Amino acid sequence: MELQQMRYVVAIAEEKNFTRAAERCFVVQSSLSHQIKALEHELGVTLFARNSRRVELTAAGEAFLVQARASLEAAERAVSDAAAANGHIRGTLTVGVIPTVTTIDVPAALGQFHRAHPAVRIRLRGGGSDEFMAAIGTGSMDVAILGLPDSTPPTGVRTRVLARERLVAVVSAEHPLAGRRRLRLEDLADEAFVDFPEGTPGRVPSDLAFQAAGIHREVTFEAMSTDLILDLVRQGLVIALLSPAVIPVGSHDLRTIPVTAGPTRVEYLAWSSFNPAPAAQAFLDSLTRPPVKYAADFTAVAGQPPRSSATGTRP
Repeated sequence: MELQQMRYVVAIAEEKNFTRAAERCFVVQSSLSHQIKALEHELGVTLFARNSRRVELTAAGEAFLVQARASLEAAERAVSDAAAANGHIRGTLTVGVIPTVTTIDVPAALGQFHRAHPAVRIRLRGGGSDEFMAAIGTGSMDVAILGLPDSTPPTGVRTRVLARERLVAVVSAEHPLAGRRRLRLEDLADEAFVDFPEGTPGRVPSDLAFQAAGIHREVTFEAMSTDLILDLVRQGLVIALLSPAVIPVGSHDLRTIPVTAGPTRVEYLAWSSFNPAPAAQAFLDSLTRPPVKYAADFTAVAGQPPRSSATGTRP
């Protein structure tokens, strides 16, 4: 059995197609098929159920895939550790990025890191904080930026607090509340909201704030994209509670309004507490250690810089 055969299995499992897997592995399909048949013969099991239209893993294939991935990761880690011992950083860096990053200029940070360590392959993953913490725990992700309620600290990972901020109400410029300088949660009780899906860390701070106040909140729309959320607000359909830093500069059709006793959110940099890979450690070292910030309440027309030091850059 060879590592290359394991790579072929992983490629076929992910592509669900022999032709695409062969293209991904830069081999002709006949060679890839031959290697898979040889591997199946050696193991005495069938890894893939296939016909002219479909390719699926068998039960044996599912079991083999888990260990094949682990073996490939171990082999890659061995190479990267050896290179790091000789002063060269290589391997793979997997970074998780939530949709509402406000404290790190992710493209700039990755650009700086890539220029310093061009041999490292960088994988960006989108998603939520919970799945990122789980992925770091299993070793399938190196570093992530998390956004969590102030009352729910991260678990199972090492973290650095990047910022604490209070969310603001975002309304369209034509909304009846657009002229208000400050709101209470009670003022929003009859409003329709757009928010992140129920149960996700991006939404929990707002749900907790309304629950603590004993106020029912009607979330009419759910979305994972802040751009889509803001577009729905622009249409006058709903209002939102978001970090002030995610409001694009120049958005004169939106208004942001501070909310007394409104929800708060903490942004973290997270990584594995157990033996981080050289590429992960180098990336962490490349990030400057920003001061902990608290985004103070403010009243602002969207498009004007808030009185907060958070950088409103999103991936």
